[in-house]
Amino acid sequence: VQLQASGGGLVQAGGSLRLSCAASGISFRVYTMGWFRQAPGKEREFVAAINWNGGNTYYSDAVKGRFTISRDNNKNTVYLHMNSLKPEDTAVYYCASSPNTPPRVEPSGYDYWGQGTQVTVSS
Repeated sequence: VQLQASGGGLVQAGGSLRLSCAASGISFRVYTMGWFRQAPGKEREFVAAINWNGGNTYYSDAVKGRFTISRDNNKNTVYLHMNSLKPEDTAVYYCASSPNTPPRVEPSGYDYWGQGTQVTVSS
């Protein structure tokens, strides 16, 4: 199983980024997919999740209204569209897969993880 996250980078506050996570080795279309982030010195926190067919999405209060999660089951890829970025969004972002529906917000509810991609938002 491999989850390959990409798309991170350095952006100014107010800017946008799109993260991608390509999955292989799993039956992608039956899994809930999630994004988490971890800032230095902080615990890994839930950002967003999407159910198997994209019909239901879930967001943390910190990103609701600014971030959008989506998926393309034909490409085995989940995306995180991030708009109106703030310096406090700076973190390593991880994608993860989960057999749970509805998704859980605890990292323990996810079984496979990507390697992470760094997002840095400058003020």
